[in-house]
This record gives sequence, C-alpha cells and structure tokens, in this order.
Amino acid sequence: MSQQQNIERLFESLITGNRDWARRVVRDAGAPECSAKELLSELFWPTHELIEKLHRADQIDQVAYHLSTRLLRTLVDQASAQLPAPTSKNRTIFAACGPSQSEELGAQIAVDLLESAGFEVTFAGGGVPGDEILAQVQQRQPDYLLLFCSAPSDLPGIREIVDQINEIGACGDTKIVVGGGVFNRAEGLAEEMGISMCVTSPMEAVEKLTGAATPKTKTATTGAARRRRAVA
Repeated sequence: MSQQQNIERLFESLITGNRDWARRVVRDAGAPECSAKELLSELFWPTHELIEKLHRADQIDQVAYHLSTRLLRTLVDQASAQLPAPTSKNRTIFAACGPSQSEELGAQIAVDLLESAGFEVTFAGGGVPGDEILAQVQQRQPDYLLLFCSAPSDLPGIREIVDQINEIGACGDTKIVVGGGVFNRAEGLAEEMGISMCVTSPMEAVEKLTGAATPKTKTATTGAARRRRAVA
C-alpha cells in the first residue's frame, strides 16, 4: 500500500474518531521496518497538514476537527516515545506556537524530532504572551527561538518579539526561526519581519538547524535559499 493511501486511511479513521482503526493503520504503515521518525515525518505530519487544509476550507466540521487532532496527538505521543535519544545535546531551543490544539500538535512534532536530533528543547506550547516568551529568551539565551505553527492572529505578537530582539539586542546570539501555519502560506513574510530562518515542516527544521553553525561560536548561515510550499 502506498504512503498516500496510508495517509488517506489514517485521515478517515481520525475524523470519525475511530481509535482502533487509527492504531491499525499506523501498525500497517509501520510494519515492519518503518521507524518512529518516518511515522512522524511521512505519515503524521502530512495527515496533520491535510486536516488543516480541509478545516480552513470548511470541508470538515468542528467535531471531526477536534476528534482528528486529539486522536492524532495521542498517536504522535506514542511514536515520539520511540524516537532514539541523542548521544549529546550541545545546542538549545526555546519553542512556542499558536494557541490552538492543532498548532500545538504541529509544533510538538517539530520539537520531538529536533530533540531526537540533538537539541536541548524547552517547549512552552501555545497561548503564552509575547512579553513572557521574550523574558524567557532573555533569561535562557537559547541558540534558537522557534515559533512554529502560528496563526494569522499570532503575527502582531511575533512581530513585537522579533522587533525587540533585533532592536535592543538583549538576547545575545539567539536566532529566530519560524515555520508552519501562516508562514507556509505567505511567501516572503518571514523576511519582511526580519526573521533569521523560515522552515516549512518539522523535517526541514531538523535539516536546516542541524546544518547551521552553532550561533554562540560563529555566525549561522542564513543566506541559503528558503524553500516554501503554498498551502491552498
């Protein structure tokens, strides 16, 4: 069975809230050699994006949306527990996201994969006021501030955080990374806001951040071409 068929089967099981069927789809998709990382990146993330796309287009109702995001989060938790532990953690990330259950789910996939890739991640989740995020960044001085899966309503707060970090220089060498959500649908928005790096998916976050230099030792590479995918 193709991966696209697995995504479609998982989607159908999620929007109906059929937990047994969802687990069976995951078992079928993962048997016998599929790793937890592959489940998160090749099954759960594209299914999450499909749910979001249809919800924005009003093609699934609120009940189906709530059933699917909550059940998918349970599956993500179970897969993430099987991710390999890194041998060392020498770079730090403070992460936050938009306030909805779905935004937290997308961000969780990103931070779980980043942690397994060797980052020390602190994840605040959604709904944290911008001034409190800024205070945490000033206190912790992480290598990266990751704002992943944000809604349009989050943009004023994100812009304020970015402006303060860039203008007052109170956060040392912390680089700002955004991705998912509205940034996937608005090409050029990240650059216009003065953001260091934009990623379209958790997998791209891992790829770009593991490939970047550690900001506290030398300047991170930010001039590489940024890939974006418009979401209808």
